[in-house]
Amino acid sequence: MLPAKKQQVWLDALFQICLVNYGSSTSSNHVAHTQRADYAGVSEAAGLSASAECHEVSKRTPLLADLKPGGRYVAVDLDRAGGIPLLAQRLVAAGLIDGEQMTPSGRTIREEANMAVETPGQDVVHPVSDPLKPNGGLVILKGNLAPEGGVVKIAGHERPYHRGPARIFDREEDAMSAVTHGEIKAGDVVIIRYEGPRGGPGMREMLGVTGAIVGAGLGETVALLTDGRFSGATRGLMIGHVSPEAARGGPISALQEGDTIVIDIEKRRLDVELSDAEIAARLAHWTEPVPHYTSGVFAKYSALVSSASEGAITQPNFAARQTYEPFP
Repeated sequence: MLPAKKQQVWLDALFQICLVNYGSSTSSNHVAHTQRADYAGVSEAAGLSASAECHEVSKRTPLLADLKPGGRYVAVDLDRAGGIPLLAQRLVAAGLIDGEQMTPSGRTIREEANMAVETPGQDVVHPVSDPLKPNGGLVILKGNLAPEGGVVKIAGHERPYHRGPARIFDREEDAMSAVTHGEIKAGDVVIIRYEGPRGGPGMREMLGVTGAIVGAGLGETVALLTDGRFSGATRGLMIGHVSPEAARGGPISALQEGDTIVIDIEKRRLDVELSDAEIAARLAHWTEPVPHYTSGVFAKYSALVSSASEGAITQPNFAARQTYEPFP
């Protein structure tokens, strides 16, 4: 564990990263890194939760950078417009970033940000007074389907609500086959489970399936839920990191074909239209699948890895954790 002073420095830097990430709607994978800070003990000395603090940051950080896949531009365009220093300049001026914090260069964040050279007429990085969205591009959803949470990137689409039937797949390849063979229809909610840290093992990226959904013209009418994860290139209503994962007996493992799934971005909810008693009854009959690996490094990883909501870190004390509290 880091000394208390170093922990605080690390956390201060982490919060600046969260601000930049939410202000530009980059990868959803950064959520796991903030959760990793909590469960690796980095947050302990500061007496707070790094992940909870960063998620609160999302509510007050405007989306300023118009970047793909949800926006119009790519990283090269951002660099030509003025780069991350320009984005930092906007956030410092708005009082969102503490400009007096030091950087490795020996200059403060404010000093570094003030060195930004904005290209005249650029519209890649918006001013705080005219954001693309008033809130950050990533949202944590919770509900009876994800008591420990799931992550959705909201930049690039305006669909805050989706209700539809579950289409169940226990591995990525089966879901891909269903999409490419035209078996997925508008309104469906594609469920890809047993792809989490333990079940995969390793929490694979579902980029191929999401790309196939968009390519089939279903990007605006189909939702996807997984205990796996996504790349920064994912677009559409795609929710990853659903926790607890299926391999740990989370509610996602109790889903059946045709169950009604409700996604409500504004309320930050992710639910299945089942009572707690119905979910519990199904889980009472659940048995953990035979692991993909019974020896070697993958077997060791699967046995020791924690939930995605805990940063998917490997520690012996996580090996026996199977319980969770239902989300109200």
